[in-house]
Order: sequence, then structure tokens, then C-alpha cells
Amino acid sequence: MPSPDRPSRARRGGPGPWRAGAVAVLLVAGGGWLVHDGSADRGGPPPPSSTAVTTMPSPAPVASPVAAAPPLPPSVPTSIRIPAIKVDAPVSGLGLNASQQLNTPPMEQRNLAGWYRDGAAPGAAGNAIVVGHADNHNGPAVFYRLGLLRPGDTVAVTRKDRRTAVFTVDSVRVFPKKDFPDTLVYGATNRSELRIITCGGKFDRRTGYESNTVVFAHLTSAR
Repeated sequence: MPSPDRPSRARRGGPGPWRAGAVAVLLVAGGGWLVHDGSADRGGPPPPSSTAVTTMPSPAPVASPVAAAPPLPPSVPTSIRIPAIKVDAPVSGLGLNASQQLNTPPMEQRNLAGWYRDGAAPGAAGNAIVVGHADNHNGPAVFYRLGLLRPGDTVAVTRKDRRTAVFTVDSVRVFPKKDFPDTLVYGATNRSELRIITCGGKFDRRTGYESNTVVFAHLTSAR
């Protein structure tokens, strides 16, 4: 796994093969949410992950000293900006397929995030779920550097109502897929929160990523 303090081969611009399907997929099963890899394919190094993240579930995200802002009325998100990791991407709505799995953004559109449109809207009360690819065959994708975020970093989601919901990161965690904490990640909340999910941890050419990187954030302002 590359160190967050030392660029991987890809970030230095060097050659190297890349895997496809590096995205978190949400699956409804038995009333809970499970996270699975989009596919298992060949590739180079996995996306960077923070040296500060934990690799096992913990009881709750780290509390943030930044006060929560009142929730906004629901509105469809149109773009997401994360200055700390240079993300500036459009957001598309995603639904469930016949297998009750969340459809993912097209692999060829590397700079595109997806929002679960049947859940909470970013800025409204509840947990809004945003997912995206970490990479594809051609290199890093929208959430390749997600694991480098730190508590206090901000995420700005622009909405169709022309308002921007600004979230502050509470914590960044890496959870093994086999022990994914559904309640912790997707549990009900009265305030406006955001979960950003991509694949992370070790990559196996046969089974894909072993973990999911999850960013926990809450609404702190709106403009």
C-alpha cells in the first residue's frame, strides 16, 4: 500500500496497469446495507489510504469540534468539491438494479461521483450516500485519494436549488468488507450527514479490494 506521504508510481506519472471496477457498491440485504467491490480485475497499487485510519470497526466516528448546521430542504446534488484532495466532479443519481445493488458511475467516466437518489439528499436530514471509483484501467479516478482526508477537511456539495452544502470531515475509516458495520455507516440520524465510500485496503487480483474506505462528515454550513 503506498504511503500517503510518498506518491505512488501512478501519481508520479509513471506507467503501470490499472484495475477496473474499483468502486463501492451498496447492496440491500435483510434490512441492512453491505458494501462489495464492483469487480475483481488486474491492476497496479491500491489507492492511498491514511496512516491515521483504523482497519477495524469502532463504536462511532470521531466527534468533530465544528458545530452542526440545521438541515436544508431536500435538493438533488449536482457536483462535489473536496479541496484537500483536488476533487471537483459532477454528481449523478444512482438507483438499484434488479439484484438490489446500487448501480455505479460508468467506468469510463473517471471524474464522476454517484449519489444514492432514494436516500437522503446531501444537506437534508439523514445520511446522504456518495460513492465513486478509486481507479479504472487508465489510472486514478475521482476518489483515488479519498483516504488522505483528515478530520476538519471540508466537502462542498452544490445542489439543484443553487445552494451549496458544506460538510466537515469527522473521521476517515477503512473497514474490511466481511466486517462492514452497517449500523455505524448507514444508521439513522436527525442531523445532515454525509458518507463518501470507495474501495480501499489491499487489492487481490482474484477477489478485488478487501476493504472499503469511508469518510464520515456532517453539515456545518450552507451558502
